[in-house]
Amino acid sequence: MKIPSLCLSLLLLLLAPLRATPEFRGAWVATVFNLDWPSKPGLPAAEQKAELRAILNRAQQLKLNAILLQVRSVSDACYSSQREPWSEFLSGKQGRDPGYDPLAFAIVEAHARGIELHAWFNPFRAGTKPAGSYAANHVTHTHSEWVRPYGTQLWVDPGEPDARRYILDVILDVVKRYDIDGVHIDDYFYPYPIKGAEFPDDASWRRYGAGSGLTRADWRRDNINRFVEALYHGVKAQKPAVRVGISPFGIWRPRVPATIEAQLDAYAQLYADARHWLSEGWCDYLAPQLYWGTEPAKQSFPVLLNWWREQSRVGRPIWPGIATERIGKSRPAEEIARQIVMTRQGLAAEAAPGNIQWSMKALMQDQGGVGEVLQREVYSERAELPGR
Repeated sequence: MKIPSLCLSLLLLLLAPLRATPEFRGAWVATVFNLDWPSKPGLPAAEQKAELRAILNRAQQLKLNAILLQVRSVSDACYSSQREPWSEFLSGKQGRDPGYDPLAFAIVEAHARGIELHAWFNPFRAGTKPAGSYAANHVTHTHSEWVRPYGTQLWVDPGEPDARRYILDVILDVVKRYDIDGVHIDDYFYPYPIKGAEFPDDASWRRYGAGSGLTRADWRRDNINRFVEALYHGVKAQKPAVRVGISPFGIWRPRVPATIEAQLDAYAQLYADARHWLSEGWCDYLAPQLYWGTEPAKQSFPVLLNWWREQSRVGRPIWPGIATERIGKSRPAEEIARQIVMTRQGLAAEAAPGNIQWSMKALMQDQGGVGEVLQREVYSERAELPGR
């Protein structure tokens, strides 16, 4: 019997496997202070691996498709490096080999589960304490001329051009040697302000800024702009398919938009002009940290989400960070699901939604029963990764 061509087409359509809708579903895994992994420093390699497998198994169970693993938090390395020392958060002592390569292990295990592995870097933070047993190949020893004390921490001065080049080389070394799917940086550029303390960059300002014709604030922003631009183009020159993502503080400036209030001005105090990076296309996605609820209006998740989308004039997606760790009495797990639904609304026809959960610990601990809520309300089906 001959089947009419229209009927045949419909039959083939019904028999074809359903293609999952593209959506970026990520979670941050922080290593600094052992926030997410490993659970404590100095664990044997086998225990660290088991903990990381458990994280990836949980991600797979929840139908996440990307993990953002912090591999450089204080000018150190959670991977084999000839440039910087092993992280103390792995072995308990900076520079001590943990007995395996965590990044290489994470990549293999993530890919085996259909999960992208993004390497997350903190570019300019050098240390979480003003003094201590820093390894001989740590930047505090190899390039002490770049390092500035600020409060209880140490920072590499972004105003030093050689320092910016050094950090870029560190990141590109990872891009070159590892099969990572993305490079990710967060909200730490110039340090968060300390009341009554000025970041001590007088030396670099005199050498490179004072004669530039820029104000000191504009010069600092230009230092960060130059770094972000070089990072994006450097990654793309080496491996065009590697995603470059940035997760800035969720409010660009207080009163922008008009209903928004904030104690921090990221543009004026962190010297982070994320709106400019977005408009220039210096990232493949922007993940502003929208860690507030839908209400009140002074830090409204949907208001901020829509504002950031309006700034993306070259089509870069906004995949916001969502504060799963803040689930509690005043923020039930259902609020997280509602926010994820909002990220799927109001998009252009070709745009893929996305979100990143802060952080994996809340998902591992099933804070407020969030796992069941996600699986029931927003992650009932798997999602394809958006195209690169």
